[in-house]
Amino acid sequence: MASQQMQCTDGERTRCEVWTRVMGYFRPVSFFNTGKKSEHYSRKHFQECVAANEAFSDKYAD
Repeated sequence: MASQQMQCTDGERTRCEVWTRVMGYFRPVSFFNTGKKSEHYSRKHFQECVAANEAFSDKYAD
C-alpha cells in the first residue's frame, strides 16, 4: 500500500498551542520566559506502557 502525504498551504495551517501543568495549574508554554521555555523543551517525556498498566490493574483489582 502506497503511503499518502498530505500537503497544505500556509493559509490552511493553524497554530497549535502547547499547555503544561505548572505548580498545580495549566498554562500555555508560549507564556513562559526564555529560561522556562528552555527547561520545558529539555524535559524527557514518556508514555506509560499499556501492558504494564493492565497487568497492574489485574493484580490489584477488587
